[in-house]
Amino acid sequence: MSHIEVRPAQAKDREAVLAFCAHTWEHGDYIEHVWNEWLQNPAGQLIVATVDKQPAALVHMEMLTSEDAWLEGLRVAPEFRRQGLARKVNEAALAEAMRRGAQYARMAISHINERSQQVSEGGYFRRVGAILPFNTKATPEKITRVHGSDKPRLATLEDLDAIIDFLNASNIFPIVGGLYYLRFRAYPITAEFLEKKIKAQQIYVLHRWERLDGLAIIEVRENPTVSLSVGYIDGTAIEAISLIGNELLQHAIEIEIENVRIYAPDLVIMRDAFAGLGCEEAIAEDSEVYYTYERGLF
Repeated sequence: MSHIEVRPAQAKDREAVLAFCAHTWEHGDYIEHVWNEWLQNPAGQLIVATVDKQPAALVHMEMLTSEDAWLEGLRVAPEFRRQGLARKVNEAALAEAMRRGAQYARMAISHINERSQQVSEGGYFRRVGAILPFNTKATPEKITRVHGSDKPRLATLEDLDAIIDFLNASNIFPIVGGLYYLRFRAYPITAEFLEKKIKAQQIYVLHRWERLDGLAIIEVRENPTVSLSVGYIDGTAIEAISLIGNELLQHAIEIEIENVRIYAPDLVIMRDAFAGLGCEEAIAEDSEVYYTYERGLF
């Protein structure tokens, strides 16, 4: 009988892991680019399962906050699949997260990866959100000049209560699990989070008819390339979403950033709003939706 061991990854595991990750997608895998970062990250742990001392499965766990863990990079060597290794490394990652004080663990899974969805649901994770991530370019021809009450502005701390009330009543907020997305990771949107983002000038709001009509939470990402990342966007109607999207593209041009990364809620209204702005990527036939899964650890 084969001997299976689950343990923290070691530097010597790299070549064996990259070998079975080489054909994850047609273009390869990103694991080789994050291996050193994950291996040395004090906020998380890189975990492998070995079969007779041969690395055969991998997962990375990182504490995004003091209470929120993120699981990513689950891989199993093709010759060792359907032997329970994915479950074993996930369980080890959850145990490490709980040891560090995590109250929740989350992960993102492609809508076409049914096997990983089954593994997650079998491990008591539940689907809490769905996002459509896509990249687009901020170019002048996509911009419409807007003035007056139709022009979004940066939020101030005076807007905080209105933003919280808006999100509590939003139909979009629960569709993304009440989460903000950055680098394919999800962070809970709390009052403290919103206050921090407002102070950093990373929230745009649209006020019309004496009420909040939409908002977006953004930040500039510098790795691997400089881009404007839109981690949450919301609006009461397609017009509000379009006005906010237009403002974000204009902002990107003003700060001389061409690449824009958008984590859009998986809704037709979102796809249509961005397609109307010239972002055809939002309605591409090969677009990939990602489901966010969550498990309570308390």
